Amino acid sequence: MKGNTMDMQGKCVLITGASKGIGAAAARVFAAAGAQVALVARNAEAIAELAGEIGPSAIAIPCDVSRYWEMEAAVAACHTAFGQLDVLINNAGVIEPITSLSEADPEAWARAIDINLKGVFNGMRAALPGMITRGSGSILTVSSGAAHSPLEGWSAYCTSKAGAAMLTRCADLEAASAGVRIMGLSPGTVATDMQREIKASGVNPVSQLDWSMHIPADWPARALLWMCSPDAAEFAGQEISLRDEAIRRRVGLI
Repeated sequence: MKGNTMDMQGKCVLITGASKGIGAAAARVFAAAGAQVALVARNAEAIAELAGEIGPSAIAIPCDVSRYWEMEAAVAACHTAFGQLDVLINNAGVIEPITSLSEADPEAWARAIDINLKGVFNGMRAALPGMITRGSGSILTVSSGAAHSPLEGWSAYCTSKAGAAMLTRCADLEAASAGVRIMGLSPGTVATDMQREIKASGVNPVSQLDWSMHIPADWPARALLWMCSPDAAEFAGQEISLRDEAIRRRVGLI
């Protein structure tokens, strides 16, 4: 597979944070490749509208990823509707609160951890048993450069993304031998609502970037599809960066 010729016919893909941005773009890209897609997000109206746009191969599952039982139910719904879950994409994430540690609201800070870190764990925990038993499956988590570099005002985001990156490595260590592919994708800055929040904050250099510097949400979506292909097998257990021109070429973006 080169570019976006990956055939996902008969595969079920669950995407968290599917109501907008990278998640919505991924839903369209995977559906176009023939996959059955389960759209997970708190915004029930948005994912219902997207499922209607995609058609019978999509189902909308209102869900808060920070609650394990809701993610468990979402995975069960995939099995009921499509027979099994082949790919889990942990995409749901929040940037707020953008504030200094000394002024951070403890509840808002904890909420970011609940979504960005616990949400990834909850998805993995719900999906892995079935994948391990079957001996196949992929878990792809949208990461960030913030997982590896501290940024002013982003303590919650950086910390949660660092934890999620380590979860990817831990899950790979435990499940790779069972045939489960687990990887991370660091997309760089993407033209989504999150970047609008960052811009509005005026905090740290990322907020000062010109909008033209951000890649379209379609790029990480297409990268996620490529990550399910044999061509990406060598990156199992690793985090792929879309800032890498060589990766962009292998995905077929440039």
